[in-house]
Amino acid sequence: MVVKRAHGVRLLTVLLLSSLALFAQNYPPPPAYPPPQLDQLVARIALYPDPLLAQVLTASTYANEIPDAAAWSRAHSYLNGDQLAHAIDEDHLPWDPSVLGLLAFPSVLNQLAGDMSWTEQLGNAVLADRAAVMDAVQRQRQLAMNYGYLQSNAYYRVVPAPGAIEIVPVDPAFIYVPFYNPAVVFFRPRPGFFVGGAITFGPRIFIGGAFAPFGWGGIGLNWRSHAILLNHRPWERTWANRGVYVHRYDYVRPRAEGPRMERHEMHEWHEPEHRAPERHERH
Repeated sequence: MVVKRAHGVRLLTVLLLSSLALFAQNYPPPPAYPPPQLDQLVARIALYPDPLLAQVLTASTYANEIPDAAAWSRAHSYLNGDQLAHAIDEDHLPWDPSVLGLLAFPSVLNQLAGDMSWTEQLGNAVLADRAAVMDAVQRQRQLAMNYGYLQSNAYYRVVPAPGAIEIVPVDPAFIYVPFYNPAVVFFRPRPGFFVGGAITFGPRIFIGGAFAPFGWGGIGLNWRSHAILLNHRPWERTWANRGVYVHRYDYVRPRAEGPRMERHEMHEWHEPEHRAPERHERH
């Protein structure tokens, strides 16, 4: 009997190890990114205002939806505000709310879709270690502020706090997308270089109450707890639960019935002109 029991234990152990090996094959471990690589990953978006950055970080984890969303956004860039929000519902767009929340920003989605390798790595990093990604953003912001590039202006306010630098819109209803060269703003300027012209801005984008179902209600970043807040709730999607996590929203978007459809004109998209900071804001 002792022999049979020992044989049963060995068989159970073999089955358990086989199951673990199969689990490991189907569910690979989360990727690991060293701090220098994370700094490079976030450099393109580190100076985005906090609400826009929160949307980009979450949307990047749905990288497979980005190309289609970018194409739709470019073709409908003539729509804005409530008209755009209604068009999103009328066309039965199937993407995650974090991706839908970026449809008002063709230039941002175009950047994400234009380098899918970078977007996928960014999304994987967010899922694997959100805290490390947010810390990398803070390191880049600190560099840009130390060298005089990051400063308050007519478009957003830079709010230094212990352990965090916040970038908040002057008017929460309007978001301006900053454009800058990461190879410039995170490095010490050469003597005589005019730092005030290194960051420019696209046209203002109105984000009203109609965008609340797409994550813009109660959106922000809690830097101390490393939390992304969407509709006043922490967004808790991770590498482990990425296949099943569904974020709870205060505003429930009506479920799209039927297949995706196109009800609006499609226009050719043009890169927006960037606005240079006002002269009195420069130093």
